[in-house]
Order: sequence, then structure tokens, then C-alpha cells
Amino acid sequence: MEPVTLVEKVIIIPATPTKRWHLFLSNIDLTLITYLETITFFGPPPAHLTFSDVFHNLCSSLRRLLVSYNFVAGRLELSKENSRLDIDCNDAGMIVVAASTTNEMDLMGQLRTPKPTYKDLLKFLQDEGPELRDQPLMSFQLTRFQCGGLALASRTSHCLFDGVSSQEFQANLASFTRGEGLIVTPNLDRTVFSARIPPKITHSHLEYSNLIHPDSIFSAPGMCSHAIKQPRSDTTCVIYMSPERIARLKTEVLEDNPLMNCTTFSVLAANIWKARTIATGLPDDRISTMLFPVDVRKRVVPHVPDGFAGNAVIPGFARASTHELKTSRASVLVGKIQEGLERLDDGYVKSGIDWLEVHKGVPCTVDSFSVVAWWKLGLETAQFGWGPVRCVTLAEMKPGLVFLLPGEKDEGGINVCLELPSDHMKEFYKLMMED
Repeated sequence: MEPVTLVEKVIIIPATPTKRWHLFLSNIDLTLITYLETITFFGPPPAHLTFSDVFHNLCSSLRRLLVSYNFVAGRLELSKENSRLDIDCNDAGMIVVAASTTNEMDLMGQLRTPKPTYKDLLKFLQDEGPELRDQPLMSFQLTRFQCGGLALASRTSHCLFDGVSSQEFQANLASFTRGEGLIVTPNLDRTVFSARIPPKITHSHLEYSNLIHPDSIFSAPGMCSHAIKQPRSDTTCVIYMSPERIARLKTEVLEDNPLMNCTTFSVLAANIWKARTIATGLPDDRISTMLFPVDVRKRVVPHVPDGFAGNAVIPGFARASTHELKTSRASVLVGKIQEGLERLDDGYVKSGIDWLEVHKGVPCTVDSFSVVAWWKLGLETAQFGWGPVRCVTLAEMKPGLVFLLPGEKDEGGINVCLELPSDHMKEFYKLMMED
């Protein structure tokens, strides 16, 4: 990729001063103190809009939006009273950058595939300093390509939002860039996911692992990200699963067990689980754990209020030995995934929150990986003031994560995105695509 040059860098604060307060972070939030970097691509804006127009529209819209989302302009802070992180809503602001490159967007290859060159699209959003209070919780870089196309890169602390609340933030931002108002009014109260006093652990929670150094939890960014503890791989790949292939996989499951309900997620996750475990060479007697984030907004009692602006996803899980994965029919694996979804009722969710309060653990780190159904979020449906979203993807893949991204808008289907060593990737591809 040709060099990316800085055009302008500003600090965005709420358009009107907001009340200073401290936002409670739940135990769910605190398992997600790590940064997620994404890229949203757009085609060239209408001819009457200059790049400067687009950038200043973005900045103005963010200023207005931060009045309702003032915690996004805050900073993580470690409480002296209980050594627990919260967000100091102090209007410190977010960084927004304008940049340009002489590169052509169409020469970047498949846009949905994360690649090293995407780091240039976040080039000016690096760490601001060594301390927590130096780090903006959200930053944007808007880069203009030679062809006029745009990339809006974001670097966001996952403790701010899960997929649903992130999509609602994006929808509100897009609305503001169109000169309109809030589509979803954010609800900032996260105490709905507070641990009980005293904690009441009523289930075994195999979706979590204890930390080797439990005193370090909740005290530094990144400590809770299980994915970054796994070794780096060398190949990122996107495998396209067409609607026809997904339908064939579902048919095989339903023919084997006509009473079973088989969703797109469960059949893809079952095939990914089997193929990845075999491809990575896990010994037959080892237990493979597949995690999958589940939105529990409507699973807890009372239900989480509409517009909840936080994290309401916890890891569902399915477990099996490598031998079982090799020899079981697809319907058996789909059944295990369904069991993982069905166990997440109100009692289980609250027991898990209490488990985290006592053990201060992280999502399972032993022979595990996570499958994230990103295509369900609708991130590519937004219409901004300068045009529709072309596609959304990750800046890079992290080991231990598999993302399910939407196919092209005129094709449907699902793109399976993951990172593995090249020899493992070849075997994974073969297993995923064989009939």
C-alpha cells in the first residue's frame, strides 16, 4: 500500500459539557478490556461533497452524539477503593484523524480479508501514552483513496460496546451525519449485570478459566483478552460459504435428525469446530472447547432495557474430545451447540456473573477458540451522509477467533474469516469444502 499521510488530527469532545460521573463496568465488561480495530469502506461520495466536507460532517456528528454517549469520551480509571476499573466520564474526548493515500481501493484485493496493510488505515491512532488515563476509548481515522473511496477505521475499547450496542451507536452516528437525530436512545445503566451480594454460584462454568495471576485482572488493558494469549499464526483467510452450500449442510443434518432445528450459525459452527480442531492437530484425547458470544438481553429477568449501551454478551460453549469430533455425525455436533445456547437462562447468566466476581477469570483459554456471528449485526446496512457502507471488516485477525462475516450484498452467503498457520489453513479449507 502506498504511504498514508496525515491531513488533520483533532480531539472531539461533547458539543455541550456533560455531568462528570463514573460509569460502573460489569464483570461482563471487564472480561473485554481490549481494543477492537475495524474498517468500514465506502465508495466515493457525491461529487458536491469534498473530503473536507465529509471529515467535518463526521466530527460535527460525533460532537453531537457524545452528548448522549459521554462515557465514550471518558477514560478508564482504577478505583482506589476496590481496585476495580470503571470509566471516568470526564469529557477528555476521542481522537479523529483525516488522512489520504494515493493507493486505489480496488488494488487492495478482497476488502473483507484482514491484511497487514490495513494497519496503515489506523496509522495515526496509536497509543497516546503508557497510562490508562492517556488512552481514548474510541478513535477514528478517515482515509481518502486516490479513487475517492473512503475507509473509516475505528479503534474501540470493547468495554464500551458489544456488537448490538455498537451497531446502535453506528446507526445513531449515521443518522447524525444525515442531519437527523437519535434512532436509538442509549441506556447507560449497566448495574443490571451487577454481581449478587453475596455471590451465588449455582452452575459449573466451563466457559471460563482462572487466571494464573488473579491479582492482575481488571487492572490493565488487554489482560482479559484470551485470544491474545495464543501464538501468532501466519495466514489469514476468508472462505466463502454460498447459500447453496449452507442449505446442503443443513439438509444433511435434518436428514439425520428430522426433529432438529438447524440454524445457519449452528451448522457452520459445527463444521468449523470439527475442521479447525482436526486441522490444528489436537490429540484425540484432548477436549476442544468452542465458545460463541450470545446476546442475553432477553434471557435475563427482567429483560435488559432497550438501547442498553454496554456488553450483554456472554460465552456460550460446546465441548467434545477430538476423537468425538472426528467420528460424530454433524447432527450430534449441532446438538451440542444448541445445548450450549439453551443452557443460558437467567439463572445460568447470573451464576456466571457471580463466578467472575469470585474467581475474576477470563473466557476459557485451554484448547479453545471463539466463533463470532458478525454477519447478524447489520453493520453494512447503515446509510451515512456521504453514502452507503460498502463493507465492514476487521483490521486484523487475532489467533483463537473465527469471524462469520456477511457475503457480498448481491450474493448472500457467509464469509468464514480466521487465522491459522499455512499448513493448518490448507487442511481446514479442505475439510470445510469437502462433500
